[in-house]
Amino acid sequence: MSDVFFRDLGIDAPDVNLAIGSGKHGAQTGAMLAQLEPVIEQYQPDWVLVYGDTNSTLAATIAAIKIHVPVAHLEAGLRSFNRRMPEEHNRVLTDHAADLLLAPTQVAMDHLEHEGLAEKSVLVGDVMTDVLYSVRDRVLENPLPLPEGVEPNAYYLATLHRPDNTDNPERLAEIISQLGALKHPVLLAAHPRLVGFAETHQIDLNQGSIRAISPLAYPALVSAVSNSAGVVTDSGGLQKEAFLLRVPCTTIRPETEWVETVTFGWNELVSKDLSQLKSSVERERPADTDEAPYGVGAAAEAVVDALLAHKRG
Repeated sequence: MSDVFFRDLGIDAPDVNLAIGSGKHGAQTGAMLAQLEPVIEQYQPDWVLVYGDTNSTLAATIAAIKIHVPVAHLEAGLRSFNRRMPEEHNRVLTDHAADLLLAPTQVAMDHLEHEGLAEKSVLVGDVMTDVLYSVRDRVLENPLPLPEGVEPNAYYLATLHRPDNTDNPERLAEIISQLGALKHPVLLAAHPRLVGFAETHQIDLNQGSIRAISPLAYPALVSAVSNSAGVVTDSGGLQKEAFLLRVPCTTIRPETEWVETVTFGWNELVSKDLSQLKSSVERERPADTDEAPYGVGAAAEAVVDALLAHKRG
């Protein structure tokens, strides 16, 4: 899947691709840890820069600190406070092991201070905001066609991937039923894993208003979100992107790391009582805001400055 992002964002091919693939958390993390150590020893970087909250984030952190190479964690300080999420463990462990914590928001900085990590924390903003604004501007200059059969501002875009929603057939069936009852068409960008699970449990992903489509390339996703009447998701990234594009979002989770999206009224959380999903998605558009809790699109420069300022030797 990474090949798609490299292509769509115009990023050069990596010098090293571990090609670990999917697997159980322990096996996947262990395989990456074993293969990353010799790579770090070969290249002898000034910093190992790890991003986000994936198993690769934690594996690279452990590999580097064990051989005394400084680690900087980009997107540090995010907390869902839900220890059922593997990502939450990866975040916390990485933050406490890393040498430099690059936080995207003031809320993240506050979390790090509360955990005694303030001295090695720097507020840089959110680099994904940089990426989103760049792709948004490109799409505005060269508009992409919308999926066939929908009109601007008269459809919803939905994604589902978290196990709490997709690995329980009764819960998934209720989510799909609620989406199918929405007043506008629903473009459900469905991962093959979701499609397979739904087929196994005889859940029709195309019922009612729903139209299941293949996952979208990032520029097409930005275009689809920008032109939609609202977003329904359980993705951390997509709820934030909806806020940045000023599109109402409903997140099917009990909590969010991106609390600012809720604070400013652009995101609502629905989890325990799924009967609230329809009314949440169809709610009135929130009041416009100029708040920019994730920065203005200059986080990458701040990251470079922080790395140079804290370089050893």
